[in-house]
Amino acid sequence: MFAEKFSSIKEALTFDDVLLVPQKSPVDPVEIDVASSISRHIKVKIPIVSSPMDTVTEVEMAVAMAREGGIGIIHRNMTANNQAQMISKVKREESIKIRNVYTVEPETSIEEAREIMRSKNIAGLPVISNDKLVGIVTRRDIEYVGEGKKTVSEIMVKDVIYANDEIDIEDAKQILYKNRIEKLPLVDKNGRVVGLITAKDITTRKKFPNASRDEEGQLMVGAAVGPFDIDRAVTLERAGADLIVVDTAHAHNEKVMNSIKKMRKAVSVDIVAGNIATAEAADDLISLEVDGLRVGIGPGSICTTRIIAGIGIPQITAISDVADIASGSGVPVIADGGIRFSGDIVKAIAAGASAVMLGSLLAGTEESPGTEMIMNGRKYKAYRGMGSVGVIRGGVSDRYGKISGSKFVAEGVEGAVPYRGKVNEVLFQLVGGLKSGMGYTGSRDIESLKTNGRFIKITASGLRESHPHDIRIISEPPNYQMYQV
Repeated sequence: MFAEKFSSIKEALTFDDVLLVPQKSPVDPVEIDVASSISRHIKVKIPIVSSPMDTVTEVEMAVAMAREGGIGIIHRNMTANNQAQMISKVKREESIKIRNVYTVEPETSIEEAREIMRSKNIAGLPVISNDKLVGIVTRRDIEYVGEGKKTVSEIMVKDVIYANDEIDIEDAKQILYKNRIEKLPLVDKNGRVVGLITAKDITTRKKFPNASRDEEGQLMVGAAVGPFDIDRAVTLERAGADLIVVDTAHAHNEKVMNSIKKMRKAVSVDIVAGNIATAEAADDLISLEVDGLRVGIGPGSICTTRIIAGIGIPQITAISDVADIASGSGVPVIADGGIRFSGDIVKAIAAGASAVMLGSLLAGTEESPGTEMIMNGRKYKAYRGMGSVGVIRGGVSDRYGKISGSKFVAEGVEGAVPYRGKVNEVLFQLVGGLKSGMGYTGSRDIESLKTNGRFIKITASGLRESHPHDIRIISEPPNYQMYQV
């Protein structure tokens, strides 16, 4: 009986076990399109998602990821309201037409208006009276106003230039330029403020032409929820989340799947479910009408699941097994964990993934919320697993199952990763490596890479040969140096 378990053991492979075969290619890297889907209804310009970890993705990372053409997933190690506020901040960072405009009344004190601008990080407030637009006050107007009991009515601009809500962006640009103003309030037929167009947002759109934006021109952002936290999912959707990521270590669990089924009915935005690692799990989750699958059990640099629980599947095999099922249903696969080099992204996509989720490679960037530290004269940033002791003690403790009562067995560690500079620089190198690999395989786009990619298995000697060897390195290019710990 037990011997039979070993009679047909399947071999499983991970990134360092394989290489892609170079092929006759009709394309150069500059001609390659790396746009891809991360869920049924969300397509991004670069196939990279930042992980929902508390040392990786908060507002600053989510904004940077979206502007570069990817997407960030806000972690859930906080209250639902705090997470919703982060989502709202990302959505308000830029927009074609800002909705839910913050306003003040003529009787509002200057100090109150100043505090609204400071706390909401905005530079201007339309002034309304009896629901009608009567003025506008900007940060510049109140900058040199001293202490006192002055009100907005004393300093506001009364002859406000405004436009109808139906105006298009090109006409708005002309009005802003002609009148040398930075903010254009939008009103309905009754004179009520219903939106705002700013010169800053128009300029930003030009600066980041490949940004991931929704139909309103706002940056796209995702949010993680617990496997049973349907109320949080509803709250985050209302806050503007474009994507809900069910964040659990083992999504192929009957109670989790029952919860996902209920969540699917409660929210209308796309749901990405995970983590999983088998074809059977993919089949079961797809039947729940999820919009994406997150693949990876144990491959992350801070994850100890395979050591603690003896569970997992090497990542290349896990990706390919899940993708075999998902591809027939039109459900994108996100490869989560184990990515150490840009070449691993190429391998993950060739194995069937539509995108990759990154943790450690982004945790060291300026935009990550991790704590900075200096060790041996080098700058590092904190990075920890969401199954680590620190996270469990800090609040979120339902990603991994309880053993008894309130006790948990941690399945992650806490550590540090080298500081890597701004995230746009890291993404440039990663996407550049991806395009290079696609060029070697003759793949013009992501779907072509999935089709064209052919793997060979290598030995430990082949892996050693793959890295720089038999030399004392005196100079490293940034696209190799960034991976060194």
